[in-house]
Amino acid sequence: MKNAIRADLAMEKQVKRRVIDYIILGAGPAGLQMGYFMQAHGEDYLILEAQSGPGAFFRTFPRHRKLISINKRYTGRDDPEMNLRMDWNSLLSDRADLLFTNYSERYFPAADDLVRYLEDYAGAFDLNIRYGARIEHISRAPPPQSMFRLIDSNGNQYWCRRLIVATGVSQENLPDIPGIELADTYARACVDPSDYVNQRVLVIGKGNSAFETADNLGETTAALHVAGPGAIKFAWQTHYVGHLRAVNNNVLDTYQLKAQNAILDGHVVSIRRKGRGYSVLFNFVRSGEVHKELYYDRVIACTGFRFDHSIFTTSCRPALTIRDRFPEQTAAWESVNVPDLFFAGTLMQQRDYRKSTSGFIHGFRYCVRALFNILRSRYRGESWPARTLPKTSEALMQAVIERVNRTSALWQQFEFLGDLISFDQDLARYQEELPVEYIHEMKSGQASDYFVVTLEYGPDHARVDPFDIQIARVAQDDAANAVNAQYLHPVIRHFSRGRRLLAEHHIAENLENEWNGPSHTDPLRAFFAAQLDRLTASAAVEALAAQMN
Repeated sequence: MKNAIRADLAMEKQVKRRVIDYIILGAGPAGLQMGYFMQAHGEDYLILEAQSGPGAFFRTFPRHRKLISINKRYTGRDDPEMNLRMDWNSLLSDRADLLFTNYSERYFPAADDLVRYLEDYAGAFDLNIRYGARIEHISRAPPPQSMFRLIDSNGNQYWCRRLIVATGVSQENLPDIPGIELADTYARACVDPSDYVNQRVLVIGKGNSAFETADNLGETTAALHVAGPGAIKFAWQTHYVGHLRAVNNNVLDTYQLKAQNAILDGHVVSIRRKGRGYSVLFNFVRSGEVHKELYYDRVIACTGFRFDHSIFTTSCRPALTIRDRFPEQTAAWESVNVPDLFFAGTLMQQRDYRKSTSGFIHGFRYCVRALFNILRSRYRGESWPARTLPKTSEALMQAVIERVNRTSALWQQFEFLGDLISFDQDLARYQEELPVEYIHEMKSGQASDYFVVTLEYGPDHARVDPFDIQIARVAQDDAANAVNAQYLHPVIRHFSRGRRLLAEHHIAENLENEWNGPSHTDPLRAFFAAQLDRLTASAAVEALAAQMN
């Protein structure tokens, strides 16, 4: 009892120290992006980083030092917003010189160039970062204080009202396979191909890290097998850029052209030592779950990463989801069980896991901006940035066409982020880049109607082979069949009372993604005219009912 009293008194004493409004954990791309917005708006914040500089993850990964995030410098356009569609590495800012396209001309740039860029970004805005602060313990005081306490490896303590975790997925995600501890891992394996000369090598995993590793070893190994239970998913088909990218798939050619390499579709049952190598037992999916034992000189597990929540005490440990790989989050990227604990960066992908682009810089830079607006709204009562328009079909059509022809956020975060159009008497309010689920939650229970604007692929796009010319495709600019389009195109939906869908309009797809011709504008104008008439009629009915009551 005395120990508990002393602990409470110690906590009381600590609370009297300066309490920061926001602590951002991690000075990677997401932490820097959030720091930029905090700094620009005069928020009280501190970024804590374990290493001696920003971008620590990219100082090690990817192991073979080539990014798969594209860096297209030459687009033929002068519009900075549109150019961000092809620039997957830049953070958002008001400075044209701080675009990653100024740091490399390579389409798939070197990871070291990204580190250099992040260092310059942090320095240019003089972000409030404390380096060498490795946090080892996070707890939370009980109400009414409810403040987070962070302790670093040097014993320094930090207190904050809100905590934003931007540490990424820092722990390797190893499968539950007997003997997996005998394998090398993506993070530890030697990357020098000469270390594998004339060896039989097994790579476990079917993602980009596995194929990146296999591609690096293809010239020196005697035989190379890539194994996993599921089918390979290709980014060009699913439109999820975390699936296998063409830049990493050379080993597929060597497999199909019988060059002593193979893709094994099955479960690794066990790994055990055998002589100087390893005996691996497989359960093959394609062969009726036949078991087969194969011998390898080396085994490398390339099975991804997971969130490390070990530094949190039970007072504020976030719930996990997706096989315990990610913190479970609300539509506002807040922990479902710890209020005021938010997540930024690649951790945000829990909300659109393997669907959109929140796990990557070109996606989460917009999620971070949206989270910042959510924080300002919740804790400062600030309205989401908006512009007003006349409540006419022409004005709404023009606003939507202008946005879908330029926006990078909706382009990158298809289906996940959307623009919101709501109404106040004879005016329309246009707000940009909100999480769609957050919009519905925000509007839940309200009687007012609203429109959501998104860019989307067709519902079957992940199962359709875009290179199969035998598959019937919707003709370009075919307004009558726009609802059947599989390629990226704008969608406008009319909702009422939360998420009750009243009407939906698809703008016809276009090869150049230019939705400004009559086949795009005329049907959209007619759609808004019909829906505004519907709103007027509904308002008249409600007014009559009110008079009768």
